[in-house]
Amino acid sequence: MSLVRLNIKGISYSQTQNGAYALILNEVDGTRTLPIVIGAFEAQSIAIALEKEIMPPRPLTHDLFKTVADRFEIVVKQVIIHKLLDGVFYSSIICERDQIEEIIDARTSDAIALALRFNAPIFTYKNILETAGISTDTETKKIEVSKKADIVIEELLSGSTQESTNPPKTDYSKKSLKSLKKMLDEAVENEEYEKAVDLRDEISKRQ
Repeated sequence: MSLVRLNIKGISYSQTQNGAYALILNEVDGTRTLPIVIGAFEAQSIAIALEKEIMPPRPLTHDLFKTVADRFEIVVKQVIIHKLLDGVFYSSIICERDQIEEIIDARTSDAIALALRFNAPIFTYKNILETAGISTDTETKKIEVSKKADIVIEELLSGSTQESTNPPKTDYSKKSLKSLKKMLDEAVENEEYEKAVDLRDEISKRQ
């Protein structure tokens, strides 16, 4: 199976889980995005790593791992999101020490927080992106971090995150296929990625 490289586009509020966030990953050589729900602590850790100038007064867990790894000359070479099961993404951290490579199982949010600190590339398999990825129409949307994501990152860095209220899950079964496709386009345009995933799944059932 071929690997696809991903970049981090930004972080948005989760529309389905209270106190959670959606990490938005971009396909480097394509137009698909991969939204992954993560916790508040991991979202804050990723936001801090994205903002290189921000240094917490005391090291976060991921910073501590980086310090220990540096001390023992362990390098994180890459992170691979290798499995999607029941809506949960599974990842591996590929490490190297003394030219010996080790594969370590990790939560995807932790793996990405570490990848940022080691400047390590992030990959997933093509079949995972085909299953869970969402297509975006323009190259601009692929490469630009949205204003919404910037605001969320700023709030994570300041510690003033908002409480999100989970809307009831929408029943799309009575919508026509044409309506669903239009709603999917609108959800992607508004960067409502979790809603887009639900719509994409409903469309897939009909086809």
